[in-house]
Amino acid sequence: MFPLGTVHFPHALLPLHVFEPRYRALVQRCVAGEPEFGVVLIERGSEVGGGDTRFAVGTLTEIVQVAELPDGRYVLVTAGRHRIRVEEWLSDDPYPRARVAVAADVTGAATADDGIDLRDRVQRELQRVRALRSELGEPVGDGELGLDPDPVRASFEAAAAAPITALDAQRLLELDDATERLVRLHALLVDDAAVLRHRLSNG
Repeated sequence: MFPLGTVHFPHALLPLHVFEPRYRALVQRCVAGEPEFGVVLIERGSEVGGGDTRFAVGTLTEIVQVAELPDGRYVLVTAGRHRIRVEEWLSDDPYPRARVAVAADVTGAATADDGIDLRDRVQRELQRVRALRSELGEPVGDGELGLDPDPVRASFEAAAAAPITALDAQRLLELDDATERLVRLHALLVDDAAVLRHRLSNG
């Protein structure tokens, strides 16, 4: 397990710089065998040194690119595969470990009350937020945003691209229903767009 200060969503890429000895050992184990580990958000504490408190829902993550630096550090590109739920934390020696189970995803109604496709609604709102942030001179995601037709995958892709806090991201990750995830993400984006428009109108 790799506790982090950020949320990793399924179907999203996450670059990692691995320098702490225990996580170097984890990477070595993965490279020598199955290239997968779990990523969970740290609830309290720090990424370095241990002693942290962790959330129980995270993402099974696969190493897709790895480079070892001369001093023993690793640079990784990882890809989220699916959600996991920690059933029991084990010893942190030689690195954090846990018994986990797959967290199943379900899909409710694919449309909002007015019949508009939720995936399309979230995509439009996310594009609006990006445009407003660009007007304010703030960084936005690269490239054109295109969400997968599958609502489960689309909900993760949109959440990964959204400028939301780690805690909001964790709350979205913990939802089993992709439709509910899209609904809540849309509400977060609407609120963000309102704040951005207010900032623009006030110079």
